[in-house]
Amino acid sequence: MKKKWLAVLLSITLAGTLTACGGSGSGSSSDSGSQESDEAISCDLTVWTPQEDQDEENGNWIKSQCEAFAAEHENWDIHFTYEVCGENNAYLTIKDDPEKAADVYLFAADQIPNLVSANAISELGGDTLEQIKADNPQEIVDAVTFEDAVYAVPFTSNNWFMFYNKNIFSEEDVKSLDTMLEKAKVAFPVSTSWYGGCFYLSNGCTMFGEDGTDEEAGIDFGGDKGVQVTDYLVDLAANKNFVNDADGAGMAGLTDGSIGAIFSGNWDYTNAAEAVGGEENLGIAVPPVININGSDKQLTPLASAKAIGVNPNCEYPEVAVKLAAYLGGEQGQTAHYEMRNVIPSIKSIDVSDDAMVTIQQQTQELSHIQPLNNSFGNYWTAVENMGKEIVAGNVTHDNAAEKTEDMNKAINSTVVE
Repeated sequence: MKKKWLAVLLSITLAGTLTACGGSGSGSSSDSGSQESDEAISCDLTVWTPQEDQDEENGNWIKSQCEAFAAEHENWDIHFTYEVCGENNAYLTIKDDPEKAADVYLFAADQIPNLVSANAISELGGDTLEQIKADNPQEIVDAVTFEDAVYAVPFTSNNWFMFYNKNIFSEEDVKSLDTMLEKAKVAFPVSTSWYGGCFYLSNGCTMFGEDGTDEEAGIDFGGDKGVQVTDYLVDLAANKNFVNDADGAGMAGLTDGSIGAIFSGNWDYTNAAEAVGGEENLGIAVPPVININGSDKQLTPLASAKAIGVNPNCEYPEVAVKLAAYLGGEQGQTAHYEMRNVIPSIKSIDVSDDAMVTIQQQTQELSHIQPLNNSFGNYWTAVENMGKEIVAGNVTHDNAAEKTEDMNKAINSTVVE
């Protein structure tokens, strides 16, 4: 983000098909344009990705794709700088000085509201928006949509499911968590709020109304439904075959054989396969059901997407947006899958012969899309604290109702009315 344009953008002459990233406020609109500039452009472009996307042993996905992108745009002389930034840490890295952040970056889509507030991400429009909506399932589009605007190019769903040792559990066993716990140890990150909320959602607790769009309705993890879940979790934590998966306990147990199943995502596939002695021993399944008061309830994970954002402070908006669209397009997603097993979000990419793809897609369908609104922020700490208290034994059947109500109040302390 150092050099100036050597040619004036044609956004004006292209009848407004491209609004420069450096707009007057957060969320300024940007798109790939229905036409590409005929002027020669020489520019620097900084791209942030996780380390795994830059590792040579994985084929260096980002470098290979940026070079392929440059080859398709011979009139653009682009010098790429690649820096490491974890997808989950993008906002924390960007927020203090967005103007010095990358032009294009990969991130977890739940960060969009904070990135918009920090004027660190561009709203997308034009051809790019049309591509996103045409290529991806609606739940993936929803995951990058905030206040009716799309802010990023998705490249994979972001959800979790189950890895298990086939030598310990059968396909029938893994349909029910309670059945599994009768047979062997299971690790689940109850003290991590991205995972722990699934128990409450499974029992009919809601987030922002029945359809998830009524911000004033808040999150309802309280009442009888919420208390029933808390009671279930008290018993779960006390079960001798339950392990709270924190600080790598689950993967360590899967490796030494003391744990038969963990819950994670496609990013852990290689580690899980190695832990159980090879792919032939690794089972993959959707989250199981749990039994609450005699009724089976399907665990309902929160789900989102991983995506590619464009910095609204960038000096080369046309190039940056086109690069984001390319990385999240069919070429970029296919390469991402082949190099790193990152499951594509684009519907037309056929990976149906991959069992993990099937499980991830099935999990996405039964998941609750993570809300993107200004009232969701306190959910994380409140549910995490509840999970930690349950694991520590501080929540009991005697105080479950009180503790559940305290959690629900904490979750809703910033609901916008």
